[in-house]
Amino acid sequence: MSGALDLDGLWQEPDHIVVERLSALRGVGVWTAEMLLIFAFLRPDVLSYGDLAIRRGIMELYGLKTLSKEQFERYRKRYSPYGTTASFYLWRASHGIGIA
Repeated sequence: MSGALDLDGLWQEPDHIVVERLSALRGVGVWTAEMLLIFAFLRPDVLSYGDLAIRRGIMELYGLKTLSKEQFERYRKRYSPYGTTASFYLWRASHGIGIA
């Protein structure tokens, strides 16, 4: 690899490859790469363990005191292939669930 990133080529890559390639760049972590998948690449199935609000949303929604990585992965599978849609709802749920 020449050190250059082929952004056009990333569009055809699966999510995990995009995250791997983007997070290899200095200053770009997994969470940033996953947010790019949602907001720039418009990928439909992204649920980020690195996003504190998403984890809090799951905990709020299901009445959990803690959330392990293993539990999170079970929820990720449950929401697939609509992880991105679930992300938006979980961001909202992280602020508390109630009747407006």
